[in-house]
Amino acid sequence: MAIIRPFKAIRPARDKASLVASRSYLSYDEATIKEKLDHNPYTFLHVINPDYNNTVKSVGITKYKLIKNKLHDFINNKILIKEDSDKYYIYQKSNHNNTFTGIIASTSIKDYLDNKIKIHEQTILKRENIFKDYLEITEFNAEPVLLSHEPNKKINLILEKFINLRAEYEFTTTNKSLHKLWLVDNTDDIIRITESFKEINNLYIADGHHRCASSALLSKDMQTEESRYFMSFLIDENQLNILNFNRLVKHINNLSINSFMNKIKVNFDITLKENTFSPTLKDEIGMYINNKWYSLIVKNKKFNTISSSLDPSILTNNILNPILNINDERTDENISFYNGNISLDTIKQKVDSKEYVVAFILKRIPFSSIKKVADNNEILSPKSTYVEPKLRSGLTIYPIK
Repeated sequence: MAIIRPFKAIRPARDKASLVASRSYLSYDEATIKEKLDHNPYTFLHVINPDYNNTVKSVGITKYKLIKNKLHDFINNKILIKEDSDKYYIYQKSNHNNTFTGIIASTSIKDYLDNKIKIHEQTILKRENIFKDYLEITEFNAEPVLLSHEPNKKINLILEKFINLRAEYEFTTTNKSLHKLWLVDNTDDIIRITESFKEINNLYIADGHHRCASSALLSKDMQTEESRYFMSFLIDENQLNILNFNRLVKHINNLSINSFMNKIKVNFDITLKENTFSPTLKDEIGMYINNKWYSLIVKNKKFNTISSSLDPSILTNNILNPILNINDERTDENISFYNGNISLDTIKQKVDSKEYVVAFILKRIPFSSIKKVADNNEILSPKSTYVEPKLRSGLTIYPIK
């Protein structure tokens, strides 16, 4: 039984929604952030970069206090408004490839602690604590955790009802995505949504493991009603678009290319490919090195766990760790991750330019496999999946107290 509830969001005034909502701060390069901050006084980037004009930048608790104050400035200037009643929010993002429609709600942290919200990714305690401090001082969360659920006819009927109505927000962003948001404030509709989710046994974190873990840490200290929940975007698992994450490595542990290839041959069958290559076969990984493409198929097919049978773990356990001495992919500066939206031609250029020595191309992991890993309480290797939709910050803001 999934426990969700409506909440009183802080959100953009209707005429400013397109100007306020922003991508995740980390997805912008420095020049783009500067351009947006210089030319858009309404962007939510101003809230999370309140001292961008200062020569000396604030850090830690000092910066978090400035962020909190900037949020209140946005409210006082009526850029953001506070809801006066609890609501659910139906959000839809669409582009030429996909349409994603789901419900923004507050979701029970107890469900997360009781393993009813399933994880598949290991978190870093230091990052958990940093974001926990951020939440505690700023007292808001502006980016929902992406949670998936099994298909549910009752939920689909509710979504169909609203997407045929006029949206509260409707705007297109420069990446050609159309965004719509509807307010669910009718008592009967709210009850229907809440009760429908009680029919769902488990939710699965598709994106936002650290946000969940940090919210759970905060709930132990703050213990307010709002802190017992976190903001989430709940979406049918069949709508998720899961892409691969490819790995690029800067050096090969002082090995010659011949020695490196010989070490790989111990555990893989290697086939030279004539053209740009992307793997398709089971247990197959692509590799680009020294201007050549290769297919690598692991020889040992005996796996002790579900996660160890998936391509990211096969690569980690047979090449990255034992040969390249990359022991922690989350922190090792020798490895970079490029999601499946980045073309193989771009990856090839990165290697040809000597920025990297070798690239490993992985297949996407189907969500059915991710669920099996989560249900078996296992953990995938870092950056095993790139999951869409990626949500906008500042479209709905969850006040923690």
